[in-house]
This record gives sequence, C-alpha cells and structure tokens, in this order.
Amino acid sequence: MASEEDDDGEEAQGLRKIIHVDMDAFFASVEQRDDPSLRGKPVAVGGSGGRGVVAAASYEARKFGVRSAMPGMTARRLCPDLIFVRHRFDVYKEISRQIRAIFRDYTPHVEPLSLDEAYLDVTDDLKGIGSATQIAQDIRRRIREDTQLTASAGVSYNKFLAKLASDQNKPDGICVIRPGQGAAFVQSLPIRRFHGVGPKGAEKMARLGIETGADLAAKDHAWLRAHFGSFADYLYRAARGIDLRPVRANRIRKSVGGERTFGEDISSGPLLRETLDNIIEIVWESIERTQAKGRTVTLKMKYTDFQIMTRAKSLPRAVADKAEFAGLARALLDEALPLPLPIRLMGLTMSNLERDGQVERPRDDAQLSLL
Repeated sequence: MASEEDDDGEEAQGLRKIIHVDMDAFFASVEQRDDPSLRGKPVAVGGSGGRGVVAAASYEARKFGVRSAMPGMTARRLCPDLIFVRHRFDVYKEISRQIRAIFRDYTPHVEPLSLDEAYLDVTDDLKGIGSATQIAQDIRRRIREDTQLTASAGVSYNKFLAKLASDQNKPDGICVIRPGQGAAFVQSLPIRRFHGVGPKGAEKMARLGIETGADLAAKDHAWLRAHFGSFADYLYRAARGIDLRPVRANRIRKSVGGERTFGEDISSGPLLRETLDNIIEIVWESIERTQAKGRTVTLKMKYTDFQIMTRAKSLPRAVADKAEFAGLARALLDEALPLPLPIRLMGLTMSNLERDGQVERPRDDAQLSLL
C-alpha cells in the first residue's frame, strides 16, 4: 500500500503533492551528534530531578518507554542508565533555520509546525523535478550532508496523510501514500496513531469498541457527535483520509502559539512549570521568526476528561519581549494551580497581533504541534 515509489499521476488527477518532513529525535540527536560519547546510548534532553521533565528522548531511550513531557524521575525509573543533558535551544534553532533554507530551495510553500517538522507543497516545485518522492529523498540527503542528522518524510496528496506517512518508517525512512490509497491506509492503523488522540482518548475509544481506523470509519457522524462533540468532525474526515487544508506559508495570523500532548497526564505544579518553560522557548522562536507583536497571552489546558480550560491576560500595548511573555504565561499557570484534574495537553498562544502598529485582520491561526 505505502511504498517508496512516486506516483506521477497525482498532478494529472488534480491533487496536490505534499511532503511532511520530521527530524528524528531532533533535540536528542543534536546532542548525540555534538558529543560522540552519547552516541548509541539512551539520552534525554531535560531534567532528571523532582522538577525535571523530558523535552526529548533518543531512540535508544524510547525503547525503554521514555517519552517527551514525561517526568524525569519516571524516565529514570524506566531506564536507570538514562543520560540527561540540558537543552540548548539556541543550537536547535540555528539547525532548524538551516533545514528550512533547504526546504525553500524546492518550494516557497513551507509551513513549519515546530523546530523539527514542516509541511511542503511541491505540486509546482522550483527545480522542475516533478516527483514528490524524489524531492523528499533529495531533501533528506541534503539534511544529512549539511547537518549530520537524519529526517523522515511522508509523501501524499494531503497534509493529514503526509504526516501519518512520515511516522510510518521512522527513523530515517520515507513512506508514500498514493491517490486512492488514503482511506485504506488510515483504516489499517491503530486509533492511537491518529493525531490528537492521546492515551486517554484511545482508552475511551477502546471502551466504545474503536481500536482501529476501520472501527472509527464504521461509525456515522451522528454517533461520533454524541460521544465526542465537536471532535467528531475531525474524526469522521480522518477515518476516511480526508483533509482539505492547504499548506500555508507566510499567512496573516490571528495568533501564534503551540501546544503539547503529554505521554502521561500530569498535575504536579513543578512539572507543569517545567513543561510550560519548554513551550515558552519554542513558541517564542516562532514569534521572533514571524516578527509578530501581540497584546494577549492565553494558556490552554485540556484535562483528562477532555474539558478545556483557558486563561488569558491582555496588555494595553504589545508584549515587549520574551521575558515579559514568559512572565505572563507563568502567572496564568500559577493562577490555575492547584488543578482540579490532571491534564493531557498544554498550549500557549499570543493573539491580538499587530504589524507596524496596526492590529491585523485575522484570517487564520498558527498553532504549532510541539515535541
């Protein structure tokens, strides 16, 4: 079904050619690259103490069940030989800029999701190559040569399928889902592979008899709406491999932000603060890159029962700098503590954006999916 061969019939059918490029264990791989003594060993970027949170884990560590957003103490219990290193966001940002420069050699239609992943629309590529798979292979080769890091890629005719495909043959792999194969590919997957369905969501679906994409596709829209509310629309389309979203580059935004879904639900104040600090670092990079100026900072948290809580703080003028942005975000979290329930997701955005002193007319959100 999914292969490493391109289907040049895509253009003839009027479909887009979308690539999703995802760096392999990005933060941890950078640390292993720069410190040869870490290569081949289980590595976690983050803190190991009572307040520590894993920001990223190497593939050697993932074999033991270590995942991003996991408390450091839990990670240490799972993998006693785990090596913790502190993050170096400035280094990760610089490498991310190198990688994005490679992307833009092939298309101006690049939509970064975070420091380590992006969508590319190569329907009309700048080099006239014509084959999305060949472009993806070329990009992966150049990333390896220029950064000594590996990337995985998914190639398909929409964003949802391309992102699923990039996970299929990790690490250092490529997967192509051709026109006509999307629904069957999605329906062959365990429901946990669907983006936005976390551990608790998968447990709820299992109780309802949904364990695969095929199980989900068998449910009609009314049934999904009764059990999942507004999430039903996404689930109905996803189970059929449908995604009409275009790749959006340099779009006018009504907010800039990011969110992280945790491998384990967390409720501890220290762990939440450490996780928020990681989100602040990555979201501020996006704010700087887009030169966004905004007056409102919003904290979003999704509880284990899928209820969403948001808190916001607005200033009479634009947020001055990273320190002020971080201070507002931390104050919002402190106001919410203690939490009534553990949370499975945390997000942070800046909105009421301005450009050249004028408030922008909103057209779209930029919400990053974080590590």
